[in-house]
Order: sequence, then structure tokens, then C-alpha cells
Amino acid sequence: MNTGIEIIGAESLGVRSLCCRVALPDRRIVIDPGVALGYRRNGLLPHPFQVKVGRGVREKILHTLRDATDVVYSHFHGDHVPLVEANPYQLAVRQLPDTFPQLRCWSKSGEGLSTGMQKRFDDLADLLGGRMEIAEGMSQEPLTFSRSVPHGAAAGNMGTVMMTRIALDRRVFVHASDIQLLDGPTVDRVIEWRPDILLAAGPPLYLQRLSEAERETAWENALRLATSIDVVILDHHLMRSDEGTLWLDALSAAVGKKVYCAADFMGRPRQMLEAQRGDWYDRMPVPAGWHDAYAQRMSS
Repeated sequence: MNTGIEIIGAESLGVRSLCCRVALPDRRIVIDPGVALGYRRNGLLPHPFQVKVGRGVREKILHTLRDATDVVYSHFHGDHVPLVEANPYQLAVRQLPDTFPQLRCWSKSGEGLSTGMQKRFDDLADLLGGRMEIAEGMSQEPLTFSRSVPHGAAAGNMGTVMMTRIALDRRVFVHASDIQLLDGPTVDRVIEWRPDILLAAGPPLYLQRLSEAERETAWENALRLATSIDVVILDHHLMRSDEGTLWLDALSAAVGKKVYCAADFMGRPRQMLEAQRGDWYDRMPVPAGWHDAYAQRMSS
């Protein structure tokens, strides 16, 4: 699908991320340049095959940043931004290209952050200096940014995120990071922006704490989006379990048209590597000490 939109990282592409690149005639905008692998899942560290895929995504993000004009941070979780204190499976600030501090940066504010998130905000502000613009509620063509919206349910404790609207030539793209479809007013805001293409985080069905009421809310909000917007791409938390693939396919059937995950949109096979971590350990046993050796290589 030739849209000028490239999704670089997402769970259906094998990693935790919602990084994308939007190409305009005179701008190359990278949103949420971060990657992670889920440090432990069912007691298991990432399988070496997922680590290999993660390194490929990390290199793709770095390559894309070398050619970028703008970078957007929706929030400061470790799968969305480069980190000073990155673990071996994340994108470290020290790996960023020399041109990175010259990028124009549009960022969520540092207000109301936890101590850890505040440090990440401060690290990026130190790196970018005056080029880091607090963008919540701003509009500067072709970019428009939301005010803070909940990271998941409004009553949750995961903080807030900033959504991004980009006017393309004849279409509108919206990046709605980590909204999880759990807050009605946030979905209202997305629909009011009248996107032609939406990339959003779906609900975290893999979490036992997600209540039946929240699951129903996410489903109803997904139906609203899919019937209002031409191209809907749901990924991230949704695709951390095989249940997410069934949910997405059921949504497509319910609305009578394709609702995409990132891999579908990019024309690639779904790689549910975190969801299938145990299967990969069974298929390809991991030698003792492999992760320690890998961490040492990455720190040297």
C-alpha cells in the first residue's frame, strides 16, 4: 500500500514498538523511535531469534533517523524512545546518529511524570536542547498534536500520551500511541480528526487484570473506529498474544472489511514472537549463559 507511511516496529513485526515514518515532499517524520522485546514473558528472556529481529528493527530505526527532519515522542516508555539506561534489547541514546540533535523534536510534556519517566524526559531534553518543542495541543501544518489523553483507561495509573495528526497530500494520518481503545473521549477525538489512516494501540488482552467491562469497551470503540475510518491499523498491546490475532480477525468479520495489524499493512507475514516465546524455546533451545554473553557484547 503506497501511502508514504512505513511502520518500522510493532508486535506483529516481532518487537514491542509503534514506530513509524511518514514521508512528505519536504519532511520525513519519525514517530516514537524506540524498541523493546518484553524483558521477561512467562519467566523467559527474549529468544535469540527475537533478539535478532529486534536488532534489525533497531538498525532500521537508526537508519531512518539519519534521513529524518522531525521526530515525535508520544510518551516516554522504553519501547517508544531512545534511553540513556537502555537494556540490551532497547535503543540506547549512545547509538543515535550524530545528526540526531539537529532534528526538530515534537514532544509530550514532562508534567505529571513519574520519577523514572521524568529522567527520560530530562535526558532527551538535554540531548536536543532548544529543538525539543513541547507540542501538546499545538498545530503547525502539517502536524497537529492532541492534549494529553489516557494511556489506556482514564482511571488507570499508566500516565498519558500525546496523539499526532499529519495532513498528507489528500489524506490524513493519525498515530494514536498506547490508547488501547479503553477511553471513549479519546476515541471521539480520533474520529473528530477525520483520519483516512489510523495506527493505534489495541487493548492488552494478554493481561489478566483487563476486566470484561474493559474488553467490551475496547471492542465497541474498535467498531466505532473501523466503521468511521477507511484504513484502521491496530497493533502494539493487542498483538502480544495469539488471542489478539483472533480478536483482530473477528473485528474484520464484524465490520465487513479488513482491519489491519502492522504486518498486514506492510504486506509482511505476522511475526508474533513475544506471544510465541515459549514455542521458540521449545523449537530452538537456548544455551546456558547466552543472554549474559549477549548483554556483555552490547555493553562493550
